[in-house]
Amino acid sequence: MTEPTEAVLILSTVSSQEEGEKIGTALIERKEAACVNLVPGLTSIYRWEGKLCRAGEVLLLIKTLRHRIPDVIRTIRELHSYQVPEVIAVPVVDGLPAYLKWVEDEAGGPEG
Repeated sequence: MTEPTEAVLILSTVSSQEEGEKIGTALIERKEAACVNLVPGLTSIYRWEGKLCRAGEVLLLIKTLRHRIPDVIRTIRELHSYQVPEVIAVPVVDGLPAYLKWVEDEAGGPEG
């Protein structure tokens, strides 16, 4: 078995393509993430303040490093239109070594 990576995938939904591009661009410019994919056409069904809601959203797939999670959360909270934005970090247990090295290089390198 290989050692766990420091890479994480953060999932976040936004209200529009424009909002996703704004957040994604900021994350890349600040070197808080290596890559942000925007997946349009998502329909979310959820309960908010006691009401059943359905909304069109865009999913952000944010590739970054474990120690960058607080930075990513801060940027999302700063630029996001939702009162409580979705931010879920999923560990990357393995992957193509060259890709994982690229994520590390682009997201600010190792901690410290």
